[in-house]
Amino acid sequence: MSDVQQILADLVAFPSVCRTPNGAIVAYVREHLARHGIAAQIIPGPEGDRSNLFATLGPREVPGYILSAHLDVVPAPAAGWTGDPFRLRRAGDRLIGRGAVDMKGFVACLLATLPEIGRDLQRPLHIALSYDEEVGCVGVRHLIARLPEFCAPPLGCIVGEPSDLHPVLRHKGKVAGRLIVRGRAGHSSRPDLAENAVHHAADLVGLVRDLHERLSREGPFHPAFEPPASTLQVGVIAGGTSVNVVPDQCAIDWEARAIPGTDPMALHAALEEAIAAWLAPLQAEGRPVQVESEVLSGYPALDLPDHADLRAMAEDLSGREARGAVSFGTEAGLYQAAGIPAIICGPGSIAQAHKPDEFIAAADLDACCAMLRRLAARLR
Repeated sequence: MSDVQQILADLVAFPSVCRTPNGAIVAYVREHLARHGIAAQIIPGPEGDRSNLFATLGPREVPGYILSAHLDVVPAPAAGWTGDPFRLRRAGDRLIGRGAVDMKGFVACLLATLPEIGRDLQRPLHIALSYDEEVGCVGVRHLIARLPEFCAPPLGCIVGEPSDLHPVLRHKGKVAGRLIVRGRAGHSSRPDLAENAVHHAADLVGLVRDLHERLSREGPFHPAFEPPASTLQVGVIAGGTSVNVVPDQCAIDWEARAIPGTDPMALHAALEEAIAAWLAPLQAEGRPVQVESEVLSGYPALDLPDHADLRAMAEDLSGREARGAVSFGTEAGLYQAAGIPAIICGPGSIAQAHKPDEFIAAADLDACCAMLRRLAARLR
């Protein structure tokens, strides 16, 4: 294996699944940086068993660029895999393993090129590695909050999510929530004496669908996206214990994807308003129906202007034209919300992520390493 492939194999071997401790992989990265004389800041999260990592190549006191990635991966259930998900293997040009493309491939490129990209920089490169990105961009928030302690205000951020090395300017924002409907249990032979929470939950699913359809008809619209409007959908519904028991509880997990210019929380507020209007007449009749609402996760949209300097730089470095928008979300919107221009540009295809036998092509790693060398040369 080449150096970058060996480092990727090392990284894949850490089963750093989201919502689990990540101390081992953080220690590996920290030790790798230390061997090249680079000190890393470890930024623990409130969970107590997960941390972010931040390191600087070059002078900290002048503005530079952040290279951002996450160390967590989605789970890898056995079904569909043709080998151990946490042991990198090669099939032709494909390097197969959980996280190979999303997004340990980019991290491997960063670590493999350290001896070259860290030399004689007049402006710094910052390495920012986060945890629990896959469950709502959780860890990076704590890292971003502490950036003023670690470096001068950055000029920009490149988030190395898989984009076939095409710079990406925009993605939708997101909010995910849970609704818990509470009614009154009873025997199914006397539903008139109970309050069926699953039936009421079906009405709330209809409210989510209705709001989605209204946005699809009326907008606002953004032509860079497919679909061009904000969206809502229900992903999980769970309630009841037996067919002969009227259920007293039902939970609904839903999400909204908001185009740039629409606050995801505004969609949450619109849904809560519709639920309140639906619930009011039931409670006025004295019926024991309640709805609890919880926000599970969320992040803002990314919306880098077409004329941004960061776009021109990323196109020059990657040698590939920018793409207007992608459908998946990233940490880039959070960097932008913090006042740091951000763009997505990383190796491999998102089409290979989150599936059995996830892979990245060896040639994609080589192309990303070349891009990082060009970035470092620009900053010397």
